[in-house]
Amino acid sequence: MLGKKFTAFGRKVWLSSPTMHGEELAYMQEAFKTNWMSTVGANINEVERIAAEKIGCGYAVALSTGTASLHMAMKLADVRPGDKVFCSDMTFDATVNPVVYEGGIPIFIDTEYDTWNMDPVALEKAFELHPDVKVVVLAHLYGTPGKMNELRAICQKHGAVIVEDAAESFGATYRGVQTGRLGDYGVISFNGNKIITGSAGGMLLTDSKEAAEKVRKWSTQSRENASWYQHEELGYNYRMSNVIAGVVRGQLPYLEEHIAQKKAIYERYREGLKDLPVQVNPFDAAVSVPNFWLSCMIIDPEAMCKQVRGESEALYVPEHGKSCPTEILDVLASCNAEGRPIWKPMHMQPIYRMNDFVTREGNGRARTNAYIAGGSVGTDGNPLDVGMDIFHRGLCLPSDNKMTAEEQAKVIEIIRACFE
Repeated sequence: MLGKKFTAFGRKVWLSSPTMHGEELAYMQEAFKTNWMSTVGANINEVERIAAEKIGCGYAVALSTGTASLHMAMKLADVRPGDKVFCSDMTFDATVNPVVYEGGIPIFIDTEYDTWNMDPVALEKAFELHPDVKVVVLAHLYGTPGKMNELRAICQKHGAVIVEDAAESFGATYRGVQTGRLGDYGVISFNGNKIITGSAGGMLLTDSKEAAEKVRKWSTQSRENASWYQHEELGYNYRMSNVIAGVVRGQLPYLEEHIAQKKAIYERYREGLKDLPVQVNPFDAAVSVPNFWLSCMIIDPEAMCKQVRGESEALYVPEHGKSCPTEILDVLASCNAEGRPIWKPMHMQPIYRMNDFVTREGNGRARTNAYIAGGSVGTDGNPLDVGMDIFHRGLCLPSDNKMTAEEQAKVIEIIRACFE
């Protein structure tokens, strides 16, 4: 951009903020007036019924967070101390932490470029290296389904359970099936920035009545069926509040509307940026329909200016005709617009830096070091560490469904200016 200035937006342009409609408050007030303020009530019953119906699963159990739902899924999958668990690498750490809650050891599976999700080739390689693994935790990044046919076939071949983190992809479909019911256990989130929000909250999704009943019990401190408080196994305070459920209940009828708004934002970015050396986050339209939760982009390698990232700071060198995520995010922030780096892969995080990491060509730790040292590529011509490459070149764009077309046009103008 080299000196070009933009006036700031008159109001904050958010990455993705809650969109309220009014019914949410009515259902919250109903909980207040009827005094059902705890973890039972009509709102909870309704959100479980509606969500299960929308997703097409047998049972939905409303819990306090998506992370709590993932934790319950780890217990259902029988993850025990010392068990190795294959996990998506490029995701938020909430996908992975529940494995550790149960004493499991995450092993990270590299990403593929087609959907930015778990690479089936790398997953097969991981089973060659660790044939004893019996649980796979995979996420659908930014609302785009992964290659589920290939991933499921590999897991079935090796007798592994799939825990599907659909926290970001509620409403997305793969071959006509909603994400969240493509694995053995599914999870969705109603966090404040998700496409449907309760300010908090999540759900465990299953077709098994027995599994649903177990989670309902575990999430209410594992109380036994006795007139006093009887406990025979470890429990958790994970049930969703009836007040929070009121917000979710008021939001759920607007899922399809929110998806349509997010898709329009994605399409405007794709059109407005099409002649720049960038690509928006990809998906295979022949098999999947994303929910377009966040619109993202990745800069072509030859159009990247020099950029270096430490643990908490980043530096770049401006260059005519080139840019980088740090520059674009800095300029957007200076104009009162919120973007975000792509999720930093788990194998790059200090907390998990010693865990195994598998690429499609084998031991990922050695591959990553080679890439850092000399930009080495694999036999397919791509960088050996795909997740790190996408993190280095990618960013999430303002994707708030209340952003006007005029505001988005200005965001696009700012991005274009960064390449001048």
